[in-house]
Amino acid sequence: MPKSSINAFNRPTIDFLVVMGVLGAFVFFMGFALLLPAGIDLIYGQDTWFSFVVSAGIAFTLGGGLWYMFKPKEELRIREGFLVVSLTWLVLSLVGALPFTISGILPNYTDAVFETMSGLSTTGSTILGGTTTTGIINPSIEDLPKSFLFWRSLAHWLGGMGIIVLSIAILPLLGIGGMQLFQAESPGPTADKLTPRVQETAKLLWVAYVAFTALEFLLLWIHPSMDWFDAINHSMATLATGGFSTKNTSVEAFNSGYIDAVITVFMFLAGINFAMHFRLLRGEFQPFFAHRETRFYTLICLIGIIGVSFSLWFFDGYSILEAIRYGAFQAVSIITTTGFGTDDYELWYSFGAFLLLLFFFTGGSAGSTGGGIKMARWMILIRNSGREIKQIIHPKAILPVRIGDQAISQNIQRTVLSFFILYMFMFAAGAFIIALFGYDIMTSAGASIAALGNIGPGWGEFGPTDSFAKMPYLGKWVMIMLMMIGRLEIFTVLIIFSPSFWKQ
Repeated sequence: MPKSSINAFNRPTIDFLVVMGVLGAFVFFMGFALLLPAGIDLIYGQDTWFSFVVSAGIAFTLGGGLWYMFKPKEELRIREGFLVVSLTWLVLSLVGALPFTISGILPNYTDAVFETMSGLSTTGSTILGGTTTTGIINPSIEDLPKSFLFWRSLAHWLGGMGIIVLSIAILPLLGIGGMQLFQAESPGPTADKLTPRVQETAKLLWVAYVAFTALEFLLLWIHPSMDWFDAINHSMATLATGGFSTKNTSVEAFNSGYIDAVITVFMFLAGINFAMHFRLLRGEFQPFFAHRETRFYTLICLIGIIGVSFSLWFFDGYSILEAIRYGAFQAVSIITTTGFGTDDYELWYSFGAFLLLLFFFTGGSAGSTGGGIKMARWMILIRNSGREIKQIIHPKAILPVRIGDQAISQNIQRTVLSFFILYMFMFAAGAFIIALFGYDIMTSAGASIAALGNIGPGWGEFGPTDSFAKMPYLGKWVMIMLMMIGRLEIFTVLIIFSPSFWKQ
């Protein structure tokens, strides 16, 4: 028997040494990311660069040591891939929180982890600008050093396309088990492969991602109210559908219809499957415009823009142009789970506010950087519901669920239905736990869906103008887990809690 076959036969169900080795590689990569904000400090002559250099040194030492000792010599298997992905987002949040604590900007480590997980998961919820339950006054967003503002946006940008996908794209040494990591981490029902090789696919997706980020940066920078620093931060947060801003009042602070329009357009683009973007950049127009999910996503955005704008004009007294400006921005921001704000939707008339609340449960397209349930799943759920009604009328008929000309298999339908049930269960469980801390129903439900859907702002006491600083620390860890579960599409995280996952 070949030696490789003997090793595979003797290999444990889950090789934890292999998992630790791959985790070490991702932590080592995080060290390079941590050095970039230190450069921003040097540009602006600020003195917090040391916290990033020390954090990078810890990441290099810890990550490099784990990789050196436990470097994988065999292909990652599917269980190890799921375990690596789930642990990576948690471990990187723990490491990425170090600069906040070392510098003393966020002396409580839980707050630092919350802010970092919110960044990497592209949620956009923040504990800045509020007072904690222990009396610690967290600095406001605009009081942060430039390096930390940049770190928050960079965390968004890396987490948007996926740190693991980025690593597969630029680090050939992580080609081991690449497809398992890519499938487990990629958002949406399926991971869209543009080429037979997963490493090449990851590179192509990042080409589109970087191109759109650069284009938005240039369009924002030419406006006099934005300098290059604000432009790059908002570009990274937009394409990641994250929502971290450099201003206390988010995009509203710039008071510019032009900036609102540019960010609205790029939030919409970020909510489209990036595989479709790459095909469009290659001149493949017909597949792009014929893509059913893209068309459905566009329709939902139009419905949101028209409905919310009408409410602002008819009920809230906005002019037509103002209603379209603010309505379009808020609708697209929530649908794509970006979370930027130019208006306080909690002050709107109930019709527009309730319509926006419904969009908290939508999400962008599969394969986009957006969170939420995703448009592809909603299409299948709606078509399946329609099929069930027809089946009652024609009980003997064979009525497959179709998206365009493609019949959706029973396996996919079951998976989508299971996801939806688990999603709503996790939302309800999160709201219930948060309610145990004494919050009202709207506040609890809003916080839960804001974290699980990776949206950012919630409702009630955690609305678009509020901070999560006042939430008890245990509640913040619940939010941290919800953010991670939502970013990794529920199954990736929950599967490791299944007893069968650990059995031979």
